[in-house]
Amino acid sequence: MSEQAVEALGCTVLMHVELPREENREDLEELMRLAQAAGGSGLRALVCKREEPDPRTFIGSGKVLELKQAVQDEGAQTVIFNARLTPAQERNLEQELKVRVMDRIALILNIFAQRARTYEGKLQVELARLHYEQARLVRGWTHLERQKGGFGLRGGPGETQIELDRRALRERIARIKADLAVVAARREQNRNKRKKNALPLISLVGYTNAGKSSLFNYLTKSEVFAADLLFATLDPTLRTIELPGAGKVVLADTVGFIRHLPHDLVAAFRATLEESAQADLQLHVVDAADPRLEDNIKAVEAVLAQIDALDVPRLLVFNKADLVPGMEVGLIRDENGRPVRVNLSAKSGAGTEDLLQAIRELIALDLCKFTAKILPHEGKLLAALYALKAIEHTDYADDGAQLITVRIRALEAARMDKAFNGALARACQQRPVPWQEPLDFAPINLDLLNS
Repeated sequence: MSEQAVEALGCTVLMHVELPREENREDLEELMRLAQAAGGSGLRALVCKREEPDPRTFIGSGKVLELKQAVQDEGAQTVIFNARLTPAQERNLEQELKVRVMDRIALILNIFAQRARTYEGKLQVELARLHYEQARLVRGWTHLERQKGGFGLRGGPGETQIELDRRALRERIARIKADLAVVAARREQNRNKRKKNALPLISLVGYTNAGKSSLFNYLTKSEVFAADLLFATLDPTLRTIELPGAGKVVLADTVGFIRHLPHDLVAAFRATLEESAQADLQLHVVDAADPRLEDNIKAVEAVLAQIDALDVPRLLVFNKADLVPGMEVGLIRDENGRPVRVNLSAKSGAGTEDLLQAIRELIALDLCKFTAKILPHEGKLLAALYALKAIEHTDYADDGAQLITVRIRALEAARMDKAFNGALARACQQRPVPWQEPLDFAPINLDLLNS
């Protein structure tokens, strides 16, 4: 990670622009918390309303003058916009304001650069930053327009500095992707090893600062960094715990989500986020005391959809229940008696026994047992079932086929059937109901929030 990736914000002025379109709306309080998480100080905020962004400066010439005065009054070193700026808008604003201008995406990248600790995390952050910077090489630096001429010089005759820089960026991106591919392959090996050991994977997902790491620490007796900051935890952490009545399970703590999480970050962190997509159960941790909890839930589901993780069974976990007047800790079930939500406090541990009970029940509900007839030419399917330790009994038919008794999680059966183009379903003597009608926890029924 280059030193340039992490910028000292210093005294900061925030520019919040209210736009009428829902997909462009951001939250000022969230911007202030992001700026605090990145080390910004002062944090004076200006607010304006616009029907459409100004193509040159996003906010218009009159508001630029007001913003310039605020920067001078505060002695600010940084201005942060609660929106995505184009490279031209960013350049024009810096020329007018004479200070560093960042948009919301650059701010989030800055926080991620500060928090990444593992080799993989640093690579992922740098990859996202380089994609972001590709369009921002022309930041008004005139030296980028000079040409390199003559024979024997790097770049050949007439190649501009900007072209050299772009080529260097492309080469660096290619190297990082190659390094990440190696790390992703190692992560996939670890997943396959867990599957061979038949260990269920339970992934904690949720909006940033909902208390995932605090809950993770309580359940695993670990000391993962947890603080009242957005994106306090960035690198994923996995621990094996003993679940009374269900054996060993793997618990995964992942990066928190946020509204309009930059696409480049989602793409860069795809390998890490796949821990959620490959999970047997997701614990969707929600800050019960946050008045925007419904919007937070929708934001998390939007990211889960981006990584194809909406089909994983999911349990709502309302954390910080002790901060909500009248909210009792405990397990809430639907009309069929299936666990759908747990109210708890990760700080005190109240309600965590109910959470463990819900996990035990949901893991058991997801199991299905059936017999299948595997033909001699379907050896790869048989080997895959053995690798998962899903075969309880084997017998042989007169035609040489194997008759097997399979005990497997419904989600794993569906994944395997898809991987083998429906061969598992065709082999079944009777397709099991839990597999035929998989558990469906998506999208979250928001009516449950008022229960």
